[in-house]
Amino acid sequence: MIEVPQVAIELAKRFEGFHRVPKADPGRAHPYICPAGFHTIGYGHLCDPAHPPITEAEAKVYLARDLITALNATLRYCPVLATEPEHRLAAIVDFTFNLGAGRLQTSTLLTSPHRVVRVEC
Repeated sequence: MIEVPQVAIELAKRFEGFHRVPKADPGRAHPYICPAGFHTIGYGHLCDPAHPPITEAEAKVYLARDLITALNATLRYCPVLATEPEHRLAAIVDFTFNLGAGRLQTSTLLTSPHRVVRVEC
């Protein structure tokens, strides 16, 4: 079984950020509504609006689980990425994490002759 590349974890953490909401409780994250309109906590983990606050360590656990799900979906729709350079896999895993497997499946990343990953999926 392939592991989530460290570069994918760092990429997700960089772009998601650990949202410390409200700022008055800087050590923990509280649920917030992301730009897409979903209740989220930590590093972009979907949650119930009543989810209790979490620490950054707990957010990293959620992120790791979410990225495993995204990795599995990515490899289901584009198995050749398992043999491609790690940064390519990381970029598509991050795409899947943010937009979902359904969007990956129908994305022009996989169907366009000018696709970013330049691999046949």
